[in-house]
Amino acid sequence: MTHIGTRRLRIAAAVTIFWAGFLAGSVTQRRAEAQLGDVMKKAGESGKLGPVGDLGSSIVDMQQHVDGLQKNLETLKKVKSALGG
Repeated sequence: MTHIGTRRLRIAAAVTIFWAGFLAGSVTQRRAEAQLGDVMKKAGESGKLGPVGDLGSSIVDMQQHVDGLQKNLETLKKVKSALGG
C-alpha cells in the first residue's frame, strides 16, 4: 500500500472506533435526573436551600415537561410515517 492509502486506512479505523464507542456509550447511558430531582425537591421543600432549591425544583419540573413533549413528538412522527408522510 502507498503512504496515502495507509493514512486513509488509519483515519477510517479511528473514525470507526470513535463511532462504535459513541454508539455503545449512548445506548448504555443511564439517566440520573430522577435521583437528583428528588433530592432537589426535598431540599426545596425543607427550606434548607431557599430560592436555590425552588429554582432546582422548577428546572426538574421543566425537564419532566420537556421529556413528555419529546415523547409526544416521537408519537406524532410515528403516526406521520404510518400515514405515508
